[in-house]
Amino acid sequence: MAALPSELFAALPPEDDLPKLLSPSGASLLIDDAAEPSVSTASPVLDHDDEPNFAIRRGLAIHKMLQFLPNLEPAAREMAAARYLALTAASWSATDRDAAWNGVKAILADPVYSPLFGEGSRAEVAIMGKLTIRGRERVVSGTVDRLAVTDREVLVVDYKTNRPPPSSLDDVPQAYILQLTLYAELLRPLYPGRVVRTALLFTEAPRLIEVPELLLRESLARLTQP
Repeated sequence: MAALPSELFAALPPEDDLPKLLSPSGASLLIDDAAEPSVSTASPVLDHDDEPNFAIRRGLAIHKMLQFLPNLEPAAREMAAARYLALTAASWSATDRDAAWNGVKAILADPVYSPLFGEGSRAEVAIMGKLTIRGRERVVSGTVDRLAVTDREVLVVDYKTNRPPPSSLDDVPQAYILQLTLYAELLRPLYPGRVVRTALLFTEAPRLIEVPELLLRESLARLTQP
């Protein structure tokens, strides 16, 4: 019987040290672990302090309606929203269901927000890429709530359902800005020559707060410093 090849007894080559997956909504942990020991991966909802489950369900329902209703004709949206809320929010009061729908309706009917839902826009866009963060290559993965692409620019929007919503950019949590920073950095190489703009849509106002490029650069510098 022939002897087995010596290669079978050689040590296996070391496996590549794959970068740890990073979610944009949890990236603030890399900046200041002491200040922010935990960050939710969902958009924060701060209403009904004594009913956190209701607050989360309400936020998810609003996100879902903003995802699917723009694809319908305006005349069909109210009926579709009523059917959806009857199934997912059956335990809510009629007042709470009406408030959720009215907030979404106000956003969809306002011309200020029409670029978010026009031609070339998409909901729940999954993105992934590699970025060098604190001297290490990391795989960054996340989902953009709304992405609108035109010939000249890319608009990245994340929905937030905070109650009460921030009144200005100065009141926006740094973690939200960092989240948009990572989204922007992942998208820039995909759309060369186009301006990438980012904004937060606080659905309770409703209020769209754009995050200027300078603030994104400052946030990125904090994240990528050694």
